[in-house]
Amino acid sequence: MKKTTIISVIALALCICACTNGEKQSENQSENQNETKEMKTLVAYFSASGVTRGVATQLAEVAGADLYEIVPEQIYTDADLDWRDSLSRSSVEMKDKTSRPAIKKTELKIDDYSTIYVGFPIWWYTCPTIINTFMEAYDFAGKTVIPFATSGGSTIEQACNDLKAAYPKANWKEGRLLNDASKQDIEEWVKSL
Repeated sequence: MKKTTIISVIALALCICACTNGEKQSENQSENQNETKEMKTLVAYFSASGVTRGVATQLAEVAGADLYEIVPEQIYTDADLDWRDSLSRSSVEMKDKTSRPAIKKTELKIDDYSTIYVGFPIWWYTCPTIINTFMEAYDFAGKTVIPFATSGGSTIEQACNDLKAAYPKANWKEGRLLNDASKQDIEEWVKSL
């Protein structure tokens, strides 16, 4: 009778140890997966004419990041982009701060990324309203978000200020205008962040 009790106690102790070790291994695997997720970087960009696309492609290569294009459901035509026409699509959207042009839905698992570069051309001294559509489609709380832009003559400061004010839960880093940036310029910027 004593042998049976001792064997039962030993078997129970081994089961408890095995279960505890299994839980610890599962916790360690989850922690390792989270650490891997924290390491991923994304370059998301909107480009109406292709200029920002070129910069975004170089940035993704330099940063070792995945590349994601923010694509409008209705592609912008040359007439849509005519900033001199107050009735053009882009002019109308930029006058209306609540404008949120629809974007094509794709499989983007934003939770897989901890650092996200967001690129766009400067329109009317700030980012196009389609960037707001993108920012509101996902949860950026606690993520490091770094704006970059291309422009024919404006700076990026107003766009950065507008984005920080509109989406304060993101961890915003200093943005940069990347007009005519060389690969070396982009490398130096990425290293400085």
